[in-house]
Amino acid sequence: MNTSFLMPGPLALQRGGEEAAYGLFAGCYTIFILVLAAMVIAGWWKMFSKAGQPGWAAIVPIYNLIVYLRLTGRPEWWIVFYLIPFANIVVHLIVSIDAAKSFGQGTGFGVGLFLLAPVFVLILGFGSAQYVGPAAAVPAPPATWQPPRA
Repeated sequence: MNTSFLMPGPLALQRGGEEAAYGLFAGCYTIFILVLAAMVIAGWWKMFSKAGQPGWAAIVPIYNLIVYLRLTGRPEWWIVFYLIPFANIVVHLIVSIDAAKSFGQGTGFGVGLFLLAPVFVLILGFGSAQYVGPAAAVPAPPATWQPPRA
């Protein structure tokens, strides 16, 4: 009786092992990305709530960037810059620095917010930082106008 079809050869076992390894890697990578996404959403939710914005905006695509621009004091039409390759990187760095300043942090914290968003967003959202107002807001004009002196 020939039972060779019941026992796969070494090549079949090797291929099955590679597929299992790829599947394991894909599963671990997916879980890692989902955990990072959950961290960013949780941090943005708390950060938006601290700024007096709706926390649920963190889970709505595009609208979350509009709210992020609002709390930094940047005009909402800057959302267009997020659609332009390479310009979006520069704009997001500027907005990240403004967000850090809006919560009373420095420029270095803003760069950290840009480079390591999952960690720094959690620090802003769940830490002791308080929203102090939009950093990029246009300063108010002087209370009274006086004509120039001749």
